[in-house]
Amino acid sequence: MEKYKEIEKSIIKKYRKDIWSKFVKAVADYELIKPNDKIMVCISGGKDSFLLAKCIEELQKHGKIPFTAHYVVMDPGYNKTNQKMIIENAKLLNIDLEIFKNDIFEVATKLNEKSPCYMCARMRRGHLYSKAKELGCNKIALGHHFDDVIETTLLSMFYSSEIKTMMPKLKSDNFKGLELIRPLYLVKEQSIISWKNFNELTFLNCACKFTEKNNNNEGNSKRKEIKNLIKELRKVNKNVDHNIFKALDNVNLNCILGTKKDGKYKSFLEDYNNVVK
Repeated sequence: MEKYKEIEKSIIKKYRKDIWSKFVKAVADYELIKPNDKIMVCISGGKDSFLLAKCIEELQKHGKIPFTAHYVVMDPGYNKTNQKMIIENAKLLNIDLEIFKNDIFEVATKLNEKSPCYMCARMRRGHLYSKAKELGCNKIALGHHFDDVIETTLLSMFYSSEIKTMMPKLKSDNFKGLELIRPLYLVKEQSIISWKNFNELTFLNCACKFTEKNNNNEGNSKRKEIKNLIKELRKVNKNVDHNIFKALDNVNLNCILGTKKDGKYKSFLEDYNNVVK
């Protein structure tokens, strides 16, 4: 059996419970894919996006909903070694890729040499939406997973004084008719790592030129700090990440000081003072 077929088989057999079923559940529960969707699947070169591509392929071949998918890699200025790894992994996994290039790394660094990450992220998102429009796609699929959701939630609380999370789907404000979807929303990172190791695969970790230049790594980031915190909390409560996730789907508005929607703040006092006991 060819290597890519073994990898595909592992997703629906060995990792049926931890990856495939959770992928399918997210697609169904959050209505991520609908009939005749045209989806641009974004591959960064890491384990998450390559797994996403294989899951989308499998769903397209054997699912009940008819849709089409186009697999793209946006090259924002990767070095040649990273470019080669992405291309080789695409061949190994039998994924038909389109690579389109731009100079985001260079431009973002020029605009803010000390901290280009925010500008880089905004520019990358804009280029992806533009490419999706060019391809005639109505949805963009990204490889964010369950752990990304939990970490983003805690990062918002700890460093932005705000309770918000990474949503399973999001409509674009600037590109009419385009939606961003996250089909790996319920899949835990450890399951993805296990799948990668089981199939003896090697993917990019971080291909950012700014990170390479400054000898920096994820170990110094706020996200890594949160990841380590959750790891420690699991030692006390093994379900802590699941509980954080469910809390976001179980907000008791009777016990919230204030809420904000579309930029408009509402204090609990607005309703409190109108309640007659």
